[in-house]
Amino acid sequence: MDTLSIIEKPILADLDEFKRMFAGSLSTSNPLLNRVIEHIRQRSGKMMRPMLVLLSARMYGTVCPATLRTAVALELLHNASLVHDDVVDESLERRGQPSVNAIYNNKVAVLTGDFLLASALAQVSLTRHHDIVDVVASLGQELAEGELLQLSNVSNPDFSEQVYFDVISKKTAALFAACTKAGALSVDTSDENVKNARLLGEYIGLCFQIKDDIFDYYDNLSIGKPTGNDMHEGKLTLPVLYALNTTGDERAAEWARKVKNGIAAADEIASLIEFTKQYGGIDYATKVMYDLKAKAVALIPTDAEEEIREALAAYLDYVVGRSL
Repeated sequence: MDTLSIIEKPILADLDEFKRMFAGSLSTSNPLLNRVIEHIRQRSGKMMRPMLVLLSARMYGTVCPATLRTAVALELLHNASLVHDDVVDESLERRGQPSVNAIYNNKVAVLTGDFLLASALAQVSLTRHHDIVDVVASLGQELAEGELLQLSNVSNPDFSEQVYFDVISKKTAALFAACTKAGALSVDTSDENVKNARLLGEYIGLCFQIKDDIFDYYDNLSIGKPTGNDMHEGKLTLPVLYALNTTGDERAAEWARKVKNGIAAADEIASLIEFTKQYGGIDYATKVMYDLKAKAVALIPTDAEEEIREALAAYLDYVVGRSL
């Protein structure tokens, strides 16, 4: 049985109900909006975040309508953030397909993102669960703060790992943490369980983003992300930060400063990538990721059903071992 099948096995029926509810949440009479939403749905991934909501609920109880509404709300919010991110980053592709702003324009993309965000809030309100509403509302704030922190970091002369982790904690890990926390909340488990569930999601999200960042040092055209794409967007991620901070190489630091200022030439970015590989940046980031994975595994409750424990372990295996 492949990894995804192990993840899905204990929640197959719940996942089918989620997909039905998710499709219903996107119903609209606007022809243009329908076309845009259909385009977004065509590039839908493996529904990793909704599956995490369902698995988190199953760690401590039984999936209920509030769990499903929560999963729908968080997937809607996730999609809204992707549409808005593509506008902010001026990205023309996502997962190998044209972005919404590339096919239409920024106005349509921003308004579509707004529609998805409003739909997320409408769905979470149907849970009638104040704490879950708080999670989703706070998540919207964190995602925006993460984007702004990343933008403001351009003027920071330091190559700070702490700032890097602050950014990815808000931009990526916060969403996974919201999935596990809200999933646990939906089954009314103890405060201690909710706390552990949130931390499990945070570790998963950090692993997910570090893996994504490692991809950037290799050709990955299957997801529309050529080598060095992050650097072309002015972003310095964990592998290069480690290499810069451990070597003190001034020539590489100059390339990195140019990356931050958006003036690095293609050959300088290529040289910085090779420098990162040569001086252990990829190995370091990989070790950090696996250390975080171990912390996440330790948080999977030993008294949960065996299938749920196996599914969560497989989820972590998938996150760190995926090829896209």
